[in-house]
Amino acid sequence: MKIVINADWGGFSLSNQAIQRYAELAGINLIGQADDKFSWTNWYRDVVDDDHYWSELEIARNDPHLVQVVEELGEAANGDHASLKIVNVPDDVVWDIEEYDGREHVSEQHRIWS
Repeated sequence: MKIVINADWGGFSLSNQAIQRYAELAGINLIGQADDKFSWTNWYRDVVDDDHYWSELEIARNDPHLVQVVEELGEAANGDHASLKIVNVPDDVVWDIEEYDGREHVSEQHRIWS
């Protein structure tokens, strides 16, 4: 299975081009609205209002459309401060994404007691 992670400090994010391509592949209608105060684009599903706010953080990291976007666009898929990478993990592994200061890795789930 292929999983998308952020391989550098900063955190997972997609470029506007990657978000638009993801929406096209996933068959969802996203509307971008520039936020001049913060110099980024806010995305909404179908209607521009707070109830329809959409974020790339909602995408499962093993979503085949996300994987395809990162494979197709390469570095152009990277959002601000992101360096996206695809990690191959055996299909039978139950996994989590661990991160430190935005840099991520995939780990196998295990049991913890405290």
